[in-house]
Amino acid sequence: MKVSVVVPAHNEEKYIGRCLKSIRAQLIPNDVQVDIIVVLNRCTDKTQEVAEVYGAMVVNNDSKNLSEIRNTGVAHAKTEWVVTIDADSWMSDGVLAEIYRHSKRTNVLGGGIRIKPERLSPGIAVGYSMMLVPSFFLGLSFGMYWFKKSDFDAIGGFDEKRHIAEDVDFMHRLKLHGRKSGRQHTIITSASVITSCRKFDEFGDWHFVRIFANPCQVRSAMLGEDREYLDKNWYDVNR
Repeated sequence: MKVSVVVPAHNEEKYIGRCLKSIRAQLIPNDVQVDIIVVLNRCTDKTQEVAEVYGAMVVNNDSKNLSEIRNTGVAHAKTEWVVTIDADSWMSDGVLAEIYRHSKRTNVLGGGIRIKPERLSPGIAVGYSMMLVPSFFLGLSFGMYWFKKSDFDAIGGFDEKRHIAEDVDFMHRLKLHGRKSGRQHTIITSASVITSCRKFDEFGDWHFVRIFANPCQVRSAMLGEDREYLDKNWYDVNR
């Protein structure tokens, strides 16, 4: 099995080392080859240097559009399987081994994983619940995705008209695509991805609650119509 792990990165020198280290430290079978692709996005710090320490391929995309950034990374993948993970998240032990195990099933499509914040508080718990409850009923997840590049190409990759929630939209379309051939979307629960709480550290622990309390503004940001709000809360967040 060969797998590429795509990591979008905008000024991530503080966090990306932990992410890449967790990928390189995975306990995987000998016949698994792992390539890391870091997509530099308007970086003015030492993100590239950190990425190169861990043997990552470094490519560039300077747009303020996560769909375009992710698509650039996947376009450089030379493997059948692709994993996407954010630079401020890291894998628990066994993530790639679980993907390897599931990849051997004849009806495999790909899927997501259980995600956990690095710390909890009442505000963070409520904010995550506002995302996880609807995702549970949709059978989706957040934080990390794994899929075949051929399926990625078949559904047109990440929708570049979407500036946020592009990953959830992608996985929803992938799941529908898999149904046509009787393949199953799988959420890994025996391992997890842990994500940083830097947005909560900057904006407060009730940040997600405040955002999702205004669905019209979220929709506007998703479509790129409110650039100031979009940049403040997603693309130009303090690193």
